[in-house]
Amino acid sequence: MDLEVLQENLSKALSITSRFVSSRAQLPVLANILLKGDKTKLTLSATNLETSASISLGAKIKEDGELTIPAKTFFEVVGNLMPGTVHLTSEKESLRITGSGFSGRISGMNASDFPKVPQTIKKDESIDLSKTEFLKALPQVSFAVSSDEGRPVLTGILFILSKKSLSLVATDGFRLSRKTISLERVEKEIKTIIPKNIISEVSREGEENENILLNVKEKEKQVIFGLDNLILSSRVLEGEFPDFEKIIPKSSSVKVRVDKEEILRAVKLSSVFARDSANIVKMKIMKDSIKLSAESSQVGNQETTLDAKVEGDGIEISFNYKFLEDFLRVVTGEEVLMEFNNASSPGVFTDPKDPAFLHLIMPVKIQN
Repeated sequence: MDLEVLQENLSKALSITSRFVSSRAQLPVLANILLKGDKTKLTLSATNLETSASISLGAKIKEDGELTIPAKTFFEVVGNLMPGTVHLTSEKESLRITGSGFSGRISGMNASDFPKVPQTIKKDESIDLSKTEFLKALPQVSFAVSSDEGRPVLTGILFILSKKSLSLVATDGFRLSRKTISLERVEKEIKTIIPKNIISEVSREGEENENILLNVKEKEKQVIFGLDNLILSSRVLEGEFPDFEKIIPKSSSVKVRVDKEEILRAVKLSSVFARDSANIVKMKIMKDSIKLSAESSQVGNQETTLDAKVEGDGIEISFNYKFLEDFLRVVTGEEVLMEFNNASSPGVFTDPKDPAFLHLIMPVKIQN
């Protein structure tokens, strides 16, 4: 392998692929990045066997070839080089690096030991997602993903592909978010659970792309995302996602419309006192207003009353203030609609201007 590539491009590619290197690799080669020079491009690949990243750069290839190099060392060396052309040459199982007055050699490993990872994505086998819609949808569900490794299926986001839509669903058992986005066409219906960490990478790296390609390989139990010259892949989570449709109330006896910023401010005020009392905020719904209150045996107590449009009889219901705050932070409209049946049924929270977004929060049961 003999090639020239710009330091700026190589450094950026390494900053992405290095995040996919295994930090506690059982196989030494998993601590490495695979370099592959082919025709007019240099491809860098990294994997921890669960997820992988491959990124292609324009390069002046004098001789094709491939080699794996320790990711940490290579990243630090390239990152500290001056901008400009970097010359990479493989010498048996090592890489010679020259550029900006620097010359060095890093010992590597044979590329044949490196696991196979996706380096391309076929557009005709993939679903074309609108960058704008998809990246807007992700924050509206990802905050509800569970961090409990004891229930692996809840640590990912459920993707439901059906006819002309994609629904994203996440739950931690106490709250649930669902966001649906429109698609032009879907060849077949698919349900799969995708780990949150790969979704976070797509969200992070998808900003500059016009579209995002999604390919679910059911037989291989793998999902691949294509973002221009970057290919991200991950194993899907195996198991049965909860039947969330059953817990979404079909009707409600109380509906409340309130200004988003006003209720967010009220929740933040309540949180000062709720932190010392299991994060509980009480919500009392009255004729034309709602009252949020919280009390602490150590700090004191407070209550905030807000004007609201209320349909139905008043009730009292309690929630974890963190769940209310998380939902309110991802609402894009100026108002929120809250629907309730009783103090023990889940509350349904929506943005009236975004009917494709629905959030459920289980109330907190208070012992009298």
